[in-house]
Amino acid sequence: MLRMLTDRGTEYCGRDDRHPYQIFLGLNEIDHSRTKAKHPQTNGICERFHQTCSNEFYKITFRKKIYRELETLQADLDAFLEQYNKERTHQGKRCQGRTPMQTFLDARELAYEKRLSRRRRRREWAPNLLVGGGGDGGGLTARGYEKKPSNGDTVKSSLIQDT
Repeated sequence: MLRMLTDRGTEYCGRDDRHPYQIFLGLNEIDHSRTKAKHPQTNGICERFHQTCSNEFYKITFRKKIYRELETLQADLDAFLEQYNKERTHQGKRCQGRTPMQTFLDARELAYEKRLSRRRRRREWAPNLLVGGGGDGGGLTARGYEKKPSNGDTVKSSLIQDT
């Protein structure tokens, strides 16, 4: 996994050196992007999945059955998710009539190559990067495009981004 997109909830966001989720992402070299505040469209796939779970599992299941223990509900939810991911085909931009598992397996080799390429690029450029800097806690990190630093100078390298 190269990047994780989450909302701005406290379970996902905090100081990079103290928050358990941020520490996990840092140790596994996963970039963390956050959605724009009060803009659920940014995380549309996730929002759509929650709607599907509500409509196709919870609303139907709670009409048919009374759950006396959480483990039974969890077992039924696990069975639904297994069917959702491995048997139910999905229409849309990414799956295009395939199951999510088929889509994942088809893209796995490409993701692996992309991760290797990214690691190689980080090793090559790491000695040349600035850490810290303007007193704002920011620094420069390797990326695939150029950006102007806050001091107005133009950065000519296409592998530097001000953070």
